[in-house]
Amino acid sequence: MADSNKLGLWTSTSLVVGNMIGAGIFLMPSAMASFGGIGLLGWVFSAIGSFFLAKVFSNLSRLVPDANGGPYAYTRAGFGDFAAFLVAWGYSLSICCANAAIVVSFVSAMSVFFPVLATNTIAAVGTGLITIWFITWVNTRGIIVSGKFQLVTTILKLVPLLLVAIGGLFFIKTANFHPFNLSGKPTFDAISTTAAMTMFAFVGIECATIPAGSTENSGKTVSRATMLGVIVVALIYILGSFSVIGLVPATILEKSATPYADAAVLIYGPSARYLVSGGVAIAAFGALNGWVMVQGQVPAAIAKDKLFPEIFGRMNKKGVPTTGMIVSCIVISCLMAMNYTKGLVEQFKFLLLTATLSVLVPYSLSAVSYIVIGAKKSALVKGGLAGAVLLGLVAFIYTLWEIYGTGPQTVFFGFIYLMLGVPFYAWVSYKRKVDT
Repeated sequence: MADSNKLGLWTSTSLVVGNMIGAGIFLMPSAMASFGGIGLLGWVFSAIGSFFLAKVFSNLSRLVPDANGGPYAYTRAGFGDFAAFLVAWGYSLSICCANAAIVVSFVSAMSVFFPVLATNTIAAVGTGLITIWFITWVNTRGIIVSGKFQLVTTILKLVPLLLVAIGGLFFIKTANFHPFNLSGKPTFDAISTTAAMTMFAFVGIECATIPAGSTENSGKTVSRATMLGVIVVALIYILGSFSVIGLVPATILEKSATPYADAAVLIYGPSARYLVSGGVAIAAFGALNGWVMVQGQVPAAIAKDKLFPEIFGRMNKKGVPTTGMIVSCIVISCLMAMNYTKGLVEQFKFLLLTATLSVLVPYSLSAVSYIVIGAKKSALVKGGLAGAVLLGLVAFIYTLWEIYGTGPQTVFFGFIYLMLGVPFYAWVSYKRKVDT
């Protein structure tokens, strides 16, 4: 009999799909317009690489079932406390940047209904802050409430996306794909950069693994939800981007704050702008819900292992770790306020590259951890030790390439941030020894 207090297959799948389809897809065509049609190759490569990463997480969920924390839990099982702490530290930043980018996308979509949001900074920031804090409140009501909310918003967001992705195929203008590489960069560099940018839209592959302890039959359910979610999302992303790029000229696209709505107007007429923009807003709203859930679960899992302060592991009456949610929302609020001097598209680019780099480190360590754990439990791995090594290496090499694609400036600041976590880890470790 199904446990009504735990997440099932469809709710877990909606967590993967809903967290991935949030901000990445909706402003991405504008962010990538300066590269031209070559950006589609970035989508293809990031989709292939994400499939291998999804397979790694799918297999890890079977090898280490009921482990809350996703990449953090897997890295700890493979390499111990210090590596796991660095994963948690970087992953926490990625969640904050991702949520800030999703809020930007939500405000951008709402600007179709309320134009003042596109021109008035105070109105835009205020709307973003109200949104993130309201969703935080929803998540404090319990994981089942937020899980059901996620399922409903995921279904609603897919309708307008599919209308553009499929309907646009009948209105493609091949001239919009020429020249194929508008960036002026060498082909390899252009593909590397666009693959790194589009990788942001696949962040969330691991989301079903994070609340594994609250998932029914977690080993089987999480594995299926992860693979199913990635396949659905990859198809929607590639078809949607192909349609938008083929419909809207690059010179117009790179200045657009609502590229999917602009494409819908060309397909279905002026009224379609409101339908698609409403879908974008719902999508961003749903993704925020899923990521706010995650930003509480990850610190709680780490605090349980005494690698974060104990307060992050405390639960409210609904069994929700609210401290991590509140701290993350404060950081998100600061990120939004600091970066609203940029235009929406430029702000989105900054946040997505920072978020992508911050999550690639946990992904890479999870891939290597899979090799280590697979070697210990080779009897449970399809293909045995050789299969674990091959899959782990492919996923690891892919993450290194994506890190290269984020650019030297992003890598530099990401490295500085990771190093700032070292003294914090030393303090936590010292405190743990004193307490014991």
